[in-house]
Amino acid sequence: MHIRIVRLASIVALAGCLLAAPWARANDVKAGDLVISQAWSRATPKGAKIGGGYLTIENKGSAPDRLIGCSSDMAGSVQVHEMTMINGVMKMRPLDNGLTIDPGRSVKLAPGGYHLMLMDLRGPLKQGDKLPVTLEFERAGKVQVSLDVASVGAQAPATGADSGGSMQMKKMSPDMKM
Repeated sequence: MHIRIVRLASIVALAGCLLAAPWARANDVKAGDLVISQAWSRATPKGAKIGGGYLTIENKGSAPDRLIGCSSDMAGSVQVHEMTMINGVMKMRPLDNGLTIDPGRSVKLAPGGYHLMLMDLRGPLKQGDKLPVTLEFERAGKVQVSLDVASVGAQAPATGADSGGSMQMKKMSPDMKM
């Protein structure tokens, strides 16, 4: 009876850890009142000179901040861009005045909207690599982030299941020991 209680307690503890995992994001970067998460990019074909960077910026403070610049050793320049559809025509333009993150709000840089445009790449971005980028904010200053490079056609950052970082729970057979 005692062994079954210990096994049950272990299973409950493991389940609790697995359920809490999505909220404990080890890759989040905190800078002042900002939290930067889900930083990723797409792999690029050999010879490509441009790439995109995507992430989410949350402002937990009481004052706005603004993303005013970016840089990376892997690119000649990095700009904050906006992509929009106007009368069925896709338009992309740099945000010359930066990107404001209002207090209590989040801004998502994602395919088809705001994004980082990595220009004059010095080499291909390879799936599984990490791409260091420096973001510059008006209030929070310069912040180092690492973009996880996903597959060429990815539409979202790799999840734990894609990157090998997740745990899967399996039904225990009666003969399994903890």
